[in-house]
Amino acid sequence: MTFLSLFFIVASLLSFVVAQLILKRAMVSTAQSGFRNLRFVSRVTLGITLMTISFFLTLGLLQRFDLSYLYPFQGLSVIIISLMAAVMLKEKLTLQLMIGALLIGAGIVLVSLS
Repeated sequence: MTFLSLFFIVASLLSFVVAQLILKRAMVSTAQSGFRNLRFVSRVTLGITLMTISFFLTLGLLQRFDLSYLYPFQGLSVIIISLMAAVMLKEKLTLQLMIGALLIGAGIVLVSLS
């Protein structure tokens, strides 16, 4: 794997993660201010834009790599989203969630070694 390939894999993954966090914040804000709010609209627009970038990056990566190789990297999104949700959104990390994240991480290591 080249540096450029790794860069695009990480860019796809991070754009997906950030989009999820932004969309979550947008939806939480609707409880206070409703859907007709400039902040809500801008967050949803940014979230959808980042999801679109992630989608097209993933399509480009699928041209070069096997799905069985790329998909475990997508599993990293579960780990990163869980950690970032705990930090940015003040969500609780449970023991069960942490064990699941460790198992996903171990699976990614096993797949990357093959």
